[in-house]
Amino acid sequence: MRLPACLFVVALGILAVCPAPAAADDLKGEIKIDGSSTVYLISEALATAFKKDHKDFKITVGISGTGGGFKKFTAGETDISDASRPITKEEKETCAKNGIEYLELQIAWDGLAVVVHPDNTWAKKMTVEQLKKIWHPDIAAKKWSDVEPGWPKEEIKLFGAGPDSGTFDYFTEVINGKNRLSRKDYTATEDDDVTVKGVAGNKYALGFFGVAYYEVNKDKLACVAVAEKAGSEFILPTKENVLKKTYKPLSRPLFL
Repeated sequence: MRLPACLFVVALGILAVCPAPAAADDLKGEIKIDGSSTVYLISEALATAFKKDHKDFKITVGISGTGGGFKKFTAGETDISDASRPITKEEKETCAKNGIEYLELQIAWDGLAVVVHPDNTWAKKMTVEQLKKIWHPDIAAKKWSDVEPGWPKEEIKLFGAGPDSGTFDYFTEVINGKNRLSRKDYTATEDDDVTVKGVAGNKYALGFFGVAYYEVNKDKLACVAVAEKAGSEFILPTKENVLKKTYKPLSRPLFL
């Protein structure tokens, strides 16, 4: 699997510090990985590279979302947890209770992409406040015209990360001002391909996920340039903007 550039830079660094294999069949065993759908792309690529040299090694990579992955990790069911947020105090306590020692390793900087249908001509640029009008439960705009009077009087069909996702945690805190505060009448999923298909199939849809999934679906989606506030510059989550941390406030670290 080819990694998007913004994630590829740091993933290469991980490969660079790994010791060279002594022989192709020296190692046998199993590694279980689960968690963030965003970090999945990195783990799957690294697993593929590792198995080229160690063909008898079994590596499984699941997508339960950051929270779902940590539930398995803290219970000792997995070896590596993909995460799009740091481990929480409660999760640390569960690890300690179950005798699980761990290393938290930041592996990349990521941007959250807000995506729309390619035929959407009115919302290619949005402020955080406009996104809040859509996603905050006390506002929860039903139609595009509820966000801006000149926009279409058509229902907004929404897709995004589910409540077990670190992407959900981060997006809700940045956009709505409080972690996990969100409207519930949207298609919530841990599978970002569901969001890709949903937004690509509806001219009036909007969704969000890690920019990696936009990078590999550019032919189906359009990306929204986001401004922190009215009057601020609208910024796209390009490789350069994410790594320079100028894509604010929707940039975040990723972890193993």
